[in-house]
Amino acid sequence: MTSAELSRVFAQDGFSVRFDWGPTGAQALATGVDVLVIVDVLSFTTAVEVAVARGARVYPYRLRDDSAASFAQSIGATLAVARQRVSVQAPYSLSPVSLATIPAGTKLVLPSPNGSAISVLAAQLGRPILAGCLRNAAAVAAAACARGQVIGVVASGERWRNDGGLRPAYEDLVGAGAIIDALPVGGWSPEAQAAAATFRAAREHLADWLMNCASGRELAAVGYAGDVEIASALNATKTVPVFSSGAYAASAT
Repeated sequence: MTSAELSRVFAQDGFSVRFDWGPTGAQALATGVDVLVIVDVLSFTTAVEVAVARGARVYPYRLRDDSAASFAQSIGATLAVARQRVSVQAPYSLSPVSLATIPAGTKLVLPSPNGSAISVLAAQLGRPILAGCLRNAAAVAAAACARGQVIGVVASGERWRNDGGLRPAYEDLVGAGAIIDALPVGGWSPEAQAAAATFRAAREHLADWLMNCASGRELAAVGYAGDVEIASALNATKTVPVFSSGAYAASAT
């Protein structure tokens, strides 16, 4: 098999709805889709949805380091801090709860190693990008259909602390499946069908199962159960964050 043939295989060539994991999966799918949907339920894309629904613009950034602070300053934006460092002076973080009252017009730099980093990478691949989560699954599915016939859904996953490798995260599989399940039936890759089946199994138990999956338990243990509750609200909003000119903002349509 030639490298070109192998690329088409891993791009899930021939299917209209495709699903994969992480930055490498985004790269594999991008070659053959009309639009990419990034899913990071706990918590990047949920945080993006909450912020842009209030009229903010969210600039993804790969790392939370000195370069992120310099970037935020260069564009006149506020930098989101680590959850544990939120204060009156720095009120915003990846916690959706912290963004519930963000003022319209705020420019927010939101670093994360998963959904944010994949958003930056996907932008370089030249495909339209939407931020999806459980809260806006149906709306994002409709917006994706309006932008093309071949749709790629990317679950961000998490990182193992010991080696930085990809940890497939249950909440992202369910969130991606919710979006796929809202797409027209037919032409789904086996990978996409598996994600949708996972969502269907979880649909009646979302709040409980997300709270008790590994990522949910991790957040609850350090005082952020409210973030999991917000993230579990299926189709609570019609807000569609669209990536353009370096930032996510609410779609006008």
